Amino acid sequence: MSAELILETISITKNYFGDKSTGVNNITVFIPKGKITAIVGESGSGKTTLLKLLSGDLQGDSGDVFFHSQPIPLRSEGYKPEHAAITMVSQDGRDMDYSESVWYNVSAGLPTEDINYQVQKTTQALNLLGIYGLKEQPFGKLSGGEKQRVTIAKALINRPEVLMLDEPFNQVDANYRENLQHDIRQIVKESGVTVILVSHDPTELLSMADELIVLKEGEIVENGAPEKLYHSPKLLYTAKVLAACSELSTEDAAVCGIKSKRSTVVVYAEHISIGGMGSKKWTVKQILFKGFYEELVIERDEVPLRVLNYERGKYKVGSKLAIKIEKYYEFGKYLS
Repeated sequence: MSAELILETISITKNYFGDKSTGVNNITVFIPKGKITAIVGESGSGKTTLLKLLSGDLQGDSGDVFFHSQPIPLRSEGYKPEHAAITMVSQDGRDMDYSESVWYNVSAGLPTEDINYQVQKTTQALNLLGIYGLKEQPFGKLSGGEKQRVTIAKALINRPEVLMLDEPFNQVDANYRENLQHDIRQIVKESGVTVILVSHDPTELLSMADELIVLKEGEIVENGAPEKLYHSPKLLYTAKVLAACSELSTEDAAVCGIKSKRSTVVVYAEHISIGGMGSKKWTVKQILFKGFYEELVIERDEVPLRVLNYERGKYKVGSKLAIKIEKYYEFGKYLS
């Protein structure tokens, strides 16, 4: 049985200034209830436009948007119950009062005549995001990660059906980001809220999204489970968006020992192993620190590759390596 849908678009198009290279074009998308859907793609691919169409913030030039199988009303035409059920969290905190406390910001908008209700709801929201201890702190003095938790707590206080997050981890420190991702997954599991995320960096969403929608130039080019799209991309664009990889021409692939049948070859960094019985023909050109591992940029005959190294410090710039490519993907036209 297919999942119950909560939001969908049918052939929706929204361009700006009549330019078809902007916005989105003829998009049909289905958002399952109680799941995390991530919209990914390069900058300018139409991610935020699609999010605003789904929330009722934008009117499409053509096509339809449905919430629970009913046309979603525009927010500009008056606040409706549907709008309360769909909450948008932006990365700039524009709805927050930077001089006021966390408690004030999260509780703002709740009925003031019932103090007990206000205290109960605000306490629940703060505990849900693990920030009750920050309740007296001014919002403006919080870290980026703490601010994002507060804005999400505020968005969830009235238990919306859909939570929309536009670049939610953009200003969040790396050590805070993983905890926030875990919390969002836990909130979905416990409350059943539907989450829609937009990101230009899908690698941070691979472990948390149930469904990925890949946008390119305003059109959906692939969609499906993250693991499936990562390991079996149908398009070169998808592979480049989702993974740290090297794109090779037929001639470059031959230098790597790959006899390709198509015009473009992609090799993921994790699919290259260092060492083995081969001769050391690859030179380390650059070493990129990644925390508990390194990413090496290596080169042979002016062909660069990226490879992961978990033995940090073992190699220096100029070191000679032997490598083995364990897997690669082919795209583009078939060679005659």
